[in-house]
Amino acid sequence: MRRKATLALADGTCFSGVAFGADGVADGEVVFTTGMTGYQEVLTDPSYCGQIVTMTAPHIGNTGINAEDHEGRADAPAVSGFVMRDASEWTSNWRAETGLDQYLRTHNVVAISGVDTRALTAHLRDKGSQNGCIGTTNADDLVDRARALPSMEGLDLVQRVSCRAPYSFSESRAAWQSPLGIAAAAEDERFKVVALDYGAKRNILRCLVDAGFEVSVMPASSSAEQVLAQQPAGIFLSNGPGDPAAVEHAIATIRDLVGKRPIFGICLGHQLLSLALGARTYKLKFGHRGLNQPVQDLKTRRVEITSQNHGFVVDVDSLAGRAQTTYLHLNDGTSEGLEIPDANAFSVQFHPEAAAGPHDTLHLFGRFRKLVEACA
Repeated sequence: MRRKATLALADGTCFSGVAFGADGVADGEVVFTTGMTGYQEVLTDPSYCGQIVTMTAPHIGNTGINAEDHEGRADAPAVSGFVMRDASEWTSNWRAETGLDQYLRTHNVVAISGVDTRALTAHLRDKGSQNGCIGTTNADDLVDRARALPSMEGLDLVQRVSCRAPYSFSESRAAWQSPLGIAAAAEDERFKVVALDYGAKRNILRCLVDAGFEVSVMPASSSAEQVLAQQPAGIFLSNGPGDPAAVEHAIATIRDLVGKRPIFGICLGHQLLSLALGARTYKLKFGHRGLNQPVQDLKTRRVEITSQNHGFVVDVDSLAGRAQTTYLHLNDGTSEGLEIPDANAFSVQFHPEAAAGPHDTLHLFGRFRKLVEACA
């Protein structure tokens, strides 16, 4: 029989449910994601490091877990905790290799089911994302623990998720293939690209391979000299967790790389590129997390639906004179992309690789390929 559990927020608000997954206490910033599918990709996305993730979709776990859909470097989840309305005790999918409960237990992830996630999401929307704890102990003790946690602002979480040593990546999307806007590249037409790993999703790296790149992944701590010593034709800046302004070593490295090679950044990579240019970032009230985020390409005026996962954004006004704004979020007008034509660099705030999510912006990998070709 499931034990009663509590999700306690730092503002003293508590939500009741039942324990799921591993025993113990989970703590972190409590956020919500609006995706109706892709819970395995959510669990394993390194950008969720340090966070307790609430699924707004009510029924979670019925398709189980498989070895192919992990998005992190390792098979282990990246989240600190997991919150659901109705966690399925049963798994029914031909690709499933284990159930959600067993998977969370195996990897020591504390979760809670039976929570009124509509009320929780509305609370986070109105009051803002905040620290919290999941546990089966006294609710007041959980509140005190949540209040003692450090704020996400000022946290450098990149070192928790970045690789420790360089490695080559050659896996393609294979059965998941969909158009990138370019023809498949022959092996002798591949350009070498260094991907700086701030918490890179596996499918983003697959998309780079499919775009015709020989991908060399390097740790976030790599210097500009170490990157350029690889003699890459292009440089990729990955997604990742935490406060971008706190990742000072990466900002300094990118500052030294701008203009040296074509650059493409995604999510945290977009924010770090902006900071390297002298722009500012700030924390959103509750962030953008989900698969249905509308953005507009300011050049084509086309609206694209995107997958997103971030709590910080670039101050659009601070980009003036430093870069051109290329995309805006249609819900709140925040920065979703930039371009530096003179330096052959561009970046986007969203996740164009579509794991999980829509394929509207896969063409950006083709754009990067063409940029590298033109500069070769």
